[in-house]
Amino acid sequence: MNASDLYREETVTDRRVGTIRVLQPITKDGSPDPSRSAQYIGEAQIMTSVGALPLNFELPGDSLAAAVDAYGAAAKDAVERAMRELQEMRRQAASSIVVPQGPGAMGGGGGFGPGGLGGPGRGGKLQMP
Repeated sequence: MNASDLYREETVTDRRVGTIRVLQPITKDGSPDPSRSAQYIGEAQIMTSVGALPLNFELPGDSLAAAVDAYGAAAKDAVERAMRELQEMRRQAASSIVVPQGPGAMGGGGGFGPGGLGGPGRGGKLQMP
């Protein structure tokens, strides 16, 4: 552990919408470290077809009151960012095309003659139009 970058963590919640993690800087003996500022991390979840997706996001401000005030807008931004990332992952998955390479790539070439699907004289490779 990095002894010069320690934090004590507190959890603050309204038990309805979300949670704020307050990271209070401390020294390695556990006393408050006034040379560094507290950090505020928002936490929320969105429900997807495969279950809950946790979201974590930094909250601006130098006090708990400022973090609470910023929570709604920061959570909305985190949800929008997560949705964009999910759409990009879906797009990438949909555009992936797997092409078998070399002899036997289709399970040993059984039933396809020597060299796989390409047949004699084709080097045994799939030919793309």
